[in-house]
Amino acid sequence: MVAALRVFAAGLLFAGLAVPVIAAELGVPGVRGGVVATSEPLAAQAGARVLRAGGNAIDAAAAVAFALNVIEPQSSGIGGGGFMMIHMGESGETFIVDSRETAPAAVTPRMFEDPAKPGGAIVWPLRSTSGFAVGVPGMVKGLATALERWGTISLADALAPAIRFAESGFHVTARLEGSVTSARLMSDPGAPAYDAARAVFHPGGTPLAENDLLMQPDLARTLRAIAAQGPAAVYTCGFDPANDIAQAIVDTQRHSRVANPAGAGRMTCDDLASYDVAIRQPVRGSYRGYEIVSMPPPSSGGLTVIQILKLIEPFPLGDEAQGFGFGAPKTLHVTIEAMRLAFADRALWMGDTDFVALPVKGLIDARYMARRQPLIDAGARRGEALAGDPRPFDTAALPSATKLARAALPGEEGRNTTHFTVADRHGNIVTYTNTIESAWGTGLMVPGFGFLLNNELTDFNRLPRANPDPDSFNPGANDVAPAKRPRSSMAPTMIFKNGKPIAAFGSPGGSTIISSVVNTAINLIDHKMTVQEAVDAPRIAQTGAEGPTRREIGFDFSAIEALEAMGHSFRAPRAIGSVQAIVIDPNNGVLHGAADRRRTGGVVSLR
Repeated sequence: MVAALRVFAAGLLFAGLAVPVIAAELGVPGVRGGVVATSEPLAAQAGARVLRAGGNAIDAAAAVAFALNVIEPQSSGIGGGGFMMIHMGESGETFIVDSRETAPAAVTPRMFEDPAKPGGAIVWPLRSTSGFAVGVPGMVKGLATALERWGTISLADALAPAIRFAESGFHVTARLEGSVTSARLMSDPGAPAYDAARAVFHPGGTPLAENDLLMQPDLARTLRAIAAQGPAAVYTCGFDPANDIAQAIVDTQRHSRVANPAGAGRMTCDDLASYDVAIRQPVRGSYRGYEIVSMPPPSSGGLTVIQILKLIEPFPLGDEAQGFGFGAPKTLHVTIEAMRLAFADRALWMGDTDFVALPVKGLIDARYMARRQPLIDAGARRGEALAGDPRPFDTAALPSATKLARAALPGEEGRNTTHFTVADRHGNIVTYTNTIESAWGTGLMVPGFGFLLNNELTDFNRLPRANPDPDSFNPGANDVAPAKRPRSSMAPTMIFKNGKPIAAFGSPGGSTIISSVVNTAINLIDHKMTVQEAVDAPRIAQTGAEGPTRREIGFDFSAIEALEAMGHSFRAPRAIGSVQAIVIDPNNGVLHGAADRRRTGGVVSLR
């Protein structure tokens, strides 16, 4: 593997990142006109058409996002939300449009508790497919806001490709075929609330197969209504009495599984009407002279990514002579240990800071990291990885407690998100992670309107963890609360050098998103890979302080054996994430895009 990477990495180096001068051989030539990298080629083409017509990266991103709702409905859509990081080429500003879903006003901290088992949560299969898992969707409001403030085309223009795909149809991909037999589409057969999705994806009772033509007239009609009426069509009940999308959302999420009668959704028309996006500043950290710019709370993604990179910074990753080459046991070991420590902090200290005072600055403060770095032994696996106390390094944090609660293992987090990255010829960049959480969300499709509702509220703690006791303090960072955004792992990320963006990327994958972003950053910075190599290289993922490590096929088996001898354990190999990335040469503005082959993947470059 390493030898193969060396062959393809031969090329011009700039500021430590490998520019793929032989990228034309890989089918991704360097360009200046713009690049769109997505999980689906049709969506990439839709975004590229917008760029060719004179639109900017924000315009193209909106077109891609709406198109993916049609082409990749199991992963994202207008029934969900996400995080869009934008860099404006002219002003140099970088910021986030946060369209993460929010909890309805009627939620309670113990809403997921099993009435039959006090102190225990309703099991995941029922909890995640019941209406009370639905958060107030934010995607439409987020994209409309981005277009209005930083775009150049109308919402209707951005929706046009998606409408065309929904009306005229597209040929089912192998990935979509593989997903339509998911158990999440099989909930309560015969129940109208769950039959709506099956009617679309199991026409006549037969699941769609690859190359079948899929037309979605209900979704097309919904998208046309949004194009004509704007976000009010989704967020205002009664706005169009003959085509009341908002009321239909509320009515649909009131349904629940037969085996979970208490699981009816709690969203009201007032919740939809009061929803708004948030414009946030990214979190920033340094790594080997680069600036890592990523997603702030309510996502844990950016903070955890930066923590992991800072924890491994003392080790000479990339130095084969010292045993830290790509895939070497030392490299993998210190990376896993850094992930364990960072995830221990994540479980206790990360959540929606609009609701809980949390030590965000302290978590990535150099002094706190200096305390945590010695906890990694390059020659031994740590017995326990526990959360630290960053509050003394954060002036905005609560007073330090005597003892911290032992952080519980993270709950389930959906992996069927989507991510894409767009750059235009003006220096504008968008890296955007969008989701309905699990594959097919709750499995609830709004009848007559053709889109699925998310199950994002399952990203909250299953049961409340807040504890003010100074001997077992827990801030309850991710406990359920009205209007609160659930903690996420989404981490749209950019890398800067000397104030200029030189890479932008992100990934789907639930809590493995963090590891995918870290793997990609290390590949680019430490292992000097080209962007496509960095995306293609095998990954590891640790999603908790304890438990086995996920890995992909491609690592030398002797390295895995060496790690197991140190006490590490691994799950059976499976694909991790789907990174869509763009690297920018700061010397001449040439763009190089890479789409992850773990999904279909599509890159379109404009000269």
